[in-house]
Amino acid sequence: MAAPTHGARRDAGKAVSARLKELLPPATVLGPVMALLAAVIFFSTQSDRFLTGQNFSLILQQVMVVGVIAIGQTLIILTAGIDLSCGMAMALGSVVATKFAVDYGLSPYLAIPCGMLVCIAIGYLNGALVTSIKLPPFIVTLGTMNIAFAATQIYSQAQTVTGLPEAMTFFGNTFRLGGTSITYGTVLMLGLYVLTYLFLRETAPGRHVYAVGNNPEAARLTGIATGRVLVGVYMLAGLCYGIAAMLSVARMGVGDPQGGQTDNLDSITAVVLGGTSLFGGRGSIVGTFIGVMIVGVFRNGLTLMGVPSVYQILVTGILVILAVAADQLTHKKG
Repeated sequence: MAAPTHGARRDAGKAVSARLKELLPPATVLGPVMALLAAVIFFSTQSDRFLTGQNFSLILQQVMVVGVIAIGQTLIILTAGIDLSCGMAMALGSVVATKFAVDYGLSPYLAIPCGMLVCIAIGYLNGALVTSIKLPPFIVTLGTMNIAFAATQIYSQAQTVTGLPEAMTFFGNTFRLGGTSITYGTVLMLGLYVLTYLFLRETAPGRHVYAVGNNPEAARLTGIATGRVLVGVYMLAGLCYGIAAMLSVARMGVGDPQGGQTDNLDSITAVVLGGTSLFGGRGSIVGTFIGVMIVGVFRNGLTLMGVPSVYQILVTGILVILAVAADQLTHKKG
């Protein structure tokens, strides 16, 4: 039998290399994955309680609200935008839903969609202002953040809504998987990440999101209705904030008008740590989930080590600066 030629060996090598590239995560995700693994290894050496199923379930419970908000934030940042109103939109949606159910006696199965519609309306307002008046997303969402905060305080009279029906706290309930208690809200969050991954990867509208973020003028010239894409993205993000409001109510057991005040920065932190570029057009929802887990793991691990919360905020700030600096260098290099 004849020995394989040099060209055949080269082609085989290329095939093996291509196969390995398919198996490895994208470059934008590989860095966050390594950071997450390093954090897990470090904290597992610092506390015997860290590397347990129950503790990881607790981490997922702690990040499920911000994790769902971060899905909407990812969609917006992929279009080179940003949303500062997400936390306040969530708070307003939660107060509207809970007051409709408690004060007005509306069925929770109708009250919850009402809260979600409020969040979607805020998303539509953001998208309409960005596309029609051409205002910067930062300024638009800064304004709607303040509007939503004021509306929440006025409508609730700064009072927490209690006495919720059981249906509104369902996603805070747990079930057993092996010896670990897992909340239904955690399952919902993971399901939303899977759906968003399929949307961005397998559908034309999902690819349009990347196209608009990468080069809106080129996208327009290819026939993509960039205005509709942006408005749709902001409305989808609003839906995510509405779902997050439902999860927040389920986890806390109340409608809290003071909630969500740091969730905008927490969600941006998770998205940036996950490798999504602030310049738009580059990133993935998988990276966002890893970014959410990095934040959750650091805060949980530092708490188990007895580190005061102020230092947890310090570490998170350092991580964000490093991630943005890496994004900036990559953008310039590109």
